[in-house]
Amino acid sequence: MNARMAGSSAAFPAETLRKQFPALQHAGAGIFFDNAAGAQVPQMVLDAVNFHLIDHNVQRGGRYRQSMAVDETIARARASVAAFINAKRPEEIAFGMNATSFIRIISLAIGMTLDKRNEIIITDLDHEANIATWLVLERMGAKFVWWKMRDDGCLHVDDLKPLLNSRTRLVACTLTSNALGSIVDVRAAADAAHAAGAEIFLDSVHYGPHGQMDVQAFDCDYLVCSGYKIFAPHMGFMYGRYDLLMSLPTFREDFIPDEPPGKIEAGTFIYENVAGMDAAINYLAQVGRMLSGKSGTLAEDTRFAMGAIRAYEQTLSIELLRVLKDRKAVIYGVDSEARIGERVPTICFNIPGVLPQAVTETAARAGIGIRDGHMYAPRLMQRMGLAKETGMVRVSLVHYNTVAEIQRFAQVLKTL
Repeated sequence: MNARMAGSSAAFPAETLRKQFPALQHAGAGIFFDNAAGAQVPQMVLDAVNFHLIDHNVQRGGRYRQSMAVDETIARARASVAAFINAKRPEEIAFGMNATSFIRIISLAIGMTLDKRNEIIITDLDHEANIATWLVLERMGAKFVWWKMRDDGCLHVDDLKPLLNSRTRLVACTLTSNALGSIVDVRAAADAAHAAGAEIFLDSVHYGPHGQMDVQAFDCDYLVCSGYKIFAPHMGFMYGRYDLLMSLPTFREDFIPDEPPGKIEAGTFIYENVAGMDAAINYLAQVGRMLSGKSGTLAEDTRFAMGAIRAYEQTLSIELLRVLKDRKAVIYGVDSEARIGERVPTICFNIPGVLPQAVTETAARAGIGIRDGHMYAPRLMQRMGLAKETGMVRVSLVHYNTVAEIQRFAQVLKTL
């Protein structure tokens, strides 16, 4: 680790922030290195969920205090998420069960509007949820074009441009691979798609805890994310350009206005988890204020926090890559310090001669939670020449992880 990175690591208050996460304290010496499957939540998120369930665990839309409090909670959370991802208006934010359900809602709506523009571009880097959900539209007349990952584990926009034409309806791609940690230049992809008259749909689930999501900077048309990856309970949220959401045909009950966000939010979602999402964003704003030494708007404070988290996590990526290289591991995706800005600290690897399952079981016995398998991306496993039954090992870190934890993991690897 170079001096600049070491200084960044020392300056970031990971140990202080860890004290706000009860699960980390309860685990004692246990280590959470499986954050890509869901991060832990800070105390203020637990408090928000508990308060909702105790004070106003009722249906919204009533005229009594508790019901009106639910309406206020949802409105506040919608405004918080809009500020967090830099949406132009809160009505562009919809809440629901998870990102996959939102991909399904939008895919069905787009399937009903296909005409001469019936080509959808998908990638072999994505989580299966952002592939199979679109492939179902074949029965509705959709044609599919594959934007393929290069051998470096990244999607390159130069490979996308020749695929775009007057028949392209949509480009569906990830912002960051949940397996390889590769970050996609989605702004360049959006520019290319829009130049061809197409739209772009982003799966931002895996990028959410690692950096600033900015739908205006991305110039995306749709974006989905999962709160449980961003220190909130299990829930999902979606962004869509207001005019596009207005035009899409969606299922809705007759008493729901045909406008966003209601037309996207079919049925009752989990209100207490939405309250938790609002609290998680406020936790990040609190981190931003702590690090900047001043108080700004929610958008300003969270942006500062995500920038600091991004810088700190690069030190974690460098240290983890060093440990894996020392063990002669086969690392999939970006593995050089010079390109560390092209990834997040989610790293998949295999150790020659050792089954992935053996690696994760050995780590589990040492109190370290990591994951093996196909990472919900079986097509990616095939692209990498790996059997989906065994796949690879994944270590996924967030800002409450530390270099000391990585060094403990290094000791475990030496026992294999």
